[in-house]
Amino acid sequence: MAVLRELPADGEALDAYSRVVSGVAESLSPSVASLGLKRRVRGGRRAAGAGSAVAITPDGYLLTSAHVVAEAAGGSATFTDGRELAIEVVGTDPLSDLAVARVPADDLTAAELGDAGQLRVGQLVVAVGNPLGFAGTVTAGVVSALGRSLPTRNGSAGRIVENVIQTDAALNPGSSGGALANGRAEVVGINTAVAGIGLGLAVPIDATTHAIVGALMRDGRFRRAYLGVAGGPRPLPPRAAREAGREAGIEVVQVVEGSPAARAGLKVEDLLLEVDGTPVGDMGDLQRLMTQEAIGRTLELRVFRDGDSLELSAKPVELPG
Repeated sequence: MAVLRELPADGEALDAYSRVVSGVAESLSPSVASLGLKRRVRGGRRAAGAGSAVAITPDGYLLTSAHVVAEAAGGSATFTDGRELAIEVVGTDPLSDLAVARVPADDLTAAELGDAGQLRVGQLVVAVGNPLGFAGTVTAGVVSALGRSLPTRNGSAGRIVENVIQTDAALNPGSSGGALANGRAEVVGINTAVAGIGLGLAVPIDATTHAIVGALMRDGRFRRAYLGVAGGPRPLPPRAAREAGREAGIEVVQVVEGSPAARAGLKVEDLLLEVDGTPVGDMGDLQRLMTQEAIGRTLELRVFRDGDSLELSAKPVELPG
């Protein structure tokens, strides 16, 4: 008579893992659309590529990657229930690689947005998208790293997307714009790039993302302030460190001619310590302060130059789109 052996602990763990992935797939797949896009060319239109998008409201709003819909002149979104709906690009923000599109529907299954700030390295994540045109594809992996940076550009303007999520969940062309979810099926990132074999990146869902998405839905664009300075972190001289109460500031390496920084008197080799009373230690700190609220408002800059601490005033303008 055969004796049934007790399931080993690792088998139980594998079953639990499978249940989580299956549950996320079942919950989230109806919210993820496959995008087929067209772009205008001489003599008509032609297919311009594919991607993915995530429904974020029942009434048709989709969140995707800006590079997926760049220069798109129409297209369609196909859902797992078989519906194929025409899409309209509502707004794009290339500097965050986020975009919002809309389809004519009022009964979409909206995904629940989570908080990427709660992620931990090693945590299970599930990617849902349409790689290589295969709709409804689900892959799973872990958060490989947090706090990565993704350089983006829009014309002459450049920006670093901060706190990008790195994952080993398999991503391929067409995955961009799709969802990266935690074990509760909450979308914590928008897959944006395939960085290499076994390496994917996703723009995090956080307070900044919510502000960008809200502005794109409302205004079709996201406004940022522009100071016109480039630099990098540098340890402060002992005197400056004592006065500032910290060890690093931003060394100015370029001041754009005619920019608010130039009009304020900022110079190459200055050490920028504070902006409006907020300490800055790298360009990420400065970038976070260049919000819509800073446009046209006078900001006090604390600078260390030639052994002396100076106070300068600058009035940022809107970053050109």
